[in-house]
Amino acid sequence: MTKAELIAAVADKCGGGLSKKAVEGIVDGVFETMAGAIAKEGRFAYPGFGTYTVKKRAARTGRNPRTGESIKIPASKSVGFKAAPAFKGKL
Repeated sequence: MTKAELIAAVADKCGGGLSKKAVEGIVDGVFETMAGAIAKEGRFAYPGFGTYTVKKRAARTGRNPRTGESIKIPASKSVGFKAAPAFKGKL
């Protein structure tokens, strides 16, 4: 699903009471707020859907697949998602 498809689906769920431009602002605001919460608190949970958490990856040694040369991969952070049982049941 693309962003445009998401906005159209949400606008349809609203019964036509909101314009697509207004829905786009709401959707963008929701994702900005979620990203801010994950960055600040390290976690964002939405009941019935799931939990986003910051995952830390340790530094490690890797290999360049073209040359076979050893390279150092620095430590990094990423976002993990764990689906709620109610959401898993719908899959």
